[in-house]
Amino acid sequence: MKNDPDGRAALQMTRETIEDHCPPGVLISEEAVNCIDGPTLYGEAEAISAAIVATVERLQLRSTVKPPAPNIKA
Repeated sequence: MKNDPDGRAALQMTRETIEDHCPPGVLISEEAVNCIDGPTLYGEAEAISAAIVATVERLQLRSTVKPPAPNIKA
């Protein structure tokens, strides 16, 4: 599975989707993944998983922060 072309293509498609639709900075670069874990499918999957978790955390944080109350002067 280390060099499975179908697995690599699936992870590449997932990476592109995260890069296109998630906040900037949640997914480390493919080069960084390769430096940390080597060019393995597991390393790429781990980076993608971390990006998904970071995105969900940001969305949850945004939904719990209430906007300031309007300033009402009579």
